[in-house]
Amino acid sequence: MPSLRGKTIFITGASRGIGKAIALRAAADGAHIVVAAKTSEPHPSLPGTIYSAAQEIEAAGGRAFACVVDVRFQDQIRAAVDGALARFGSIDVLVNNASAISLTSTLETPMKRFDLMHQVNVRGTFACSQACLPHLLRSENPHILNLCPPLQMRPEWFAPHVAYTMAKYGMSLCVLGMAEEFRSSGVAVNALWPRTVIATAAVQNLLGGGVTMRGSRRPEIVADAAHVILSRPSRERTGQFLIDEDVLRSVGVTDFSKYATAPGEDLIPDLFV
Repeated sequence: MPSLRGKTIFITGASRGIGKAIALRAAADGAHIVVAAKTSEPHPSLPGTIYSAAQEIEAAGGRAFACVVDVRFQDQIRAAVDGALARFGSIDVLVNNASAISLTSTLETPMKRFDLMHQVNVRGTFACSQACLPHLLRSENPHILNLCPPLQMRPEWFAPHVAYTMAKYGMSLCVLGMAEEFRSSGVAVNALWPRTVIATAAVQNLLGGGVTMRGSRRPEIVADAAHVILSRPSRERTGQFLIDEDVLRSVGVTDFSKYATAPGEDLIPDLFV
């Protein structure tokens, strides 16, 4: 089976949720994980810190480097990149997972929240990619994976929360543009998005709580799909907008029941699919 052993993977927002699940799956191969996230002290309503995530990664078989990174600030990104190079000697994969969400209408979206979503989702993705690319270009199998949706210009995805959709589609546009820009250099740039809602702190705190959680899948389904993408040769696939379930079906997975948070409950489709 393809492996990520010895690869250095820079993951934003890796202290919890999907980012941490991707880190733990790669750690099981023996990968080196840069845990780039904001939470250095326990949060009153959100589980995990960069340090607790690093402990879990090392217990799972990987090596971890925890660094405080708010992706809105270029100096913090560059310090983390420099630290990763000093610790592990390379950067082979970038996972742009950090994201801010507010499913609010135009009149109910404060500009402060609008700015946050665009600074984290779009600017943060671009800035992390820009900082990592010089090192990815020296890797044998370089990948950038953005956790963002397929680009579908359908009004129903914009009308209820246009500010959020613009911010997430900005990440998708980074995939579209950078994939073509770096195609000849062999850097794969792809997007991954879940078929169903994923059980994360955002779902628990912002998107309906218990009812939505019961109709969700666990983050491990996204992590397993990410592993498939990132362990393949980078020149085989770039510029694609991939759905977790479809990726796993492509490698023979047909039973997804193990990923359900509440087996037997009807699953809730995610936004944008």
